[in-house]
Amino acid sequence: MQKLKLYTVSFFDDLRKREDPLADQAVLFLVQNPNLIAEVNHWQTIPDSFPDSFSKEFKAFFRFYQDRSEAVDPQTLKGAQAFFEEKGDLYLAMLGFYSLPYCYAFADGAEVLVRSNRILAQIGERLGETSTFVMKIFKPGAFFESKEAYLVCAKVRLIHAFSRFFIHRYAQDWDDSFGKPVNQEDMLGTNLAFSFIVLRGLTKIGFAPTERQQTDVLRYWKWVGELMGIDVTFWPDTPKEAIELDRHIRKRHLKSSAAGKKLIRSLLDFYKESIPEPLIQAQVQGLLRFFLGKEAGDALDLERRVSYSGDLLGLMFTFLGWKNYGGKKGYVHLRRTLEKQQKERFGHVCEIRLPEIKRT
Repeated sequence: MQKLKLYTVSFFDDLRKREDPLADQAVLFLVQNPNLIAEVNHWQTIPDSFPDSFSKEFKAFFRFYQDRSEAVDPQTLKGAQAFFEEKGDLYLAMLGFYSLPYCYAFADGAEVLVRSNRILAQIGERLGETSTFVMKIFKPGAFFESKEAYLVCAKVRLIHAFSRFFIHRYAQDWDDSFGKPVNQEDMLGTNLAFSFIVLRGLTKIGFAPTERQQTDVLRYWKWVGELMGIDVTFWPDTPKEAIELDRHIRKRHLKSSAAGKKLIRSLLDFYKESIPEPLIQAQVQGLLRFFLGKEAGDALDLERRVSYSGDLLGLMFTFLGWKNYGGKKGYVHLRRTLEKQQKERFGHVCEIRLPEIKRT
């Protein structure tokens, strides 16, 4: 429990003022050279060398990933990849029904999300890109056998930096009380939502991971978090520390906001339109409230229509997994099914792409 001494108001007030200078400098170069954005979007992996026309800051950003790839320890990653191989369908379900709406209940962080037109107007594709990101980073052998995941993390990190750039430059309604946009505290919280909150969701429906599996997943997201530009000094090493980190951030930021309510309404509308199961369509608010709990559910104005038991929901998600994936387990089948669904719905497979901009 050594990290607990770091979970203080003063430390986290400082984290709200901190961004990601390495990525922010790289985005400044891309804004000045927008033709390079399309080039980066066409990369399959990070190149081994860069042309002289790249600025030293832009080269430094990608050399960070080259250096980290040489330091990777496969043994710290294999446990979580094995866990995802077994529980990948449920993992993705928890992201959609728990992790993402959970983030909306944190008022200051929601202020960044609500300023993204795509998360409101193209929420389906945005969720598809989130699934793609998770699938890419959990690919068996990712980071130590396959290098593609480094580029995926780099792109998402740059997308965060683009968000900061656009808010700093164009968002005249940004309030300094929100903290810096996409700051270190909010990135820690999002990383926690994509890891520990997923594990908590699985526990709620009767699929409680072992302590070893929880530790493996936390260790995995520590590695991913570092690649995403997060100061992992504050990242929990144990499930108990994760509980305390979540409790600390909840106490600081979980509250009702117009931004959070706008985001959850968009998500609910999408689920009601896209989920084919009539029972879930009719009870989606109650389903989200089950996972979020009273405090976060109230913050988002979610109605409590039906009381669910975790065991019943566990059976429901098991049935839906069998229905959607034919009862087949494993990463490869899950990826193929998701890609097929994305092609049918959007006409293409969702990919992680930097926002292409035009000179004005």
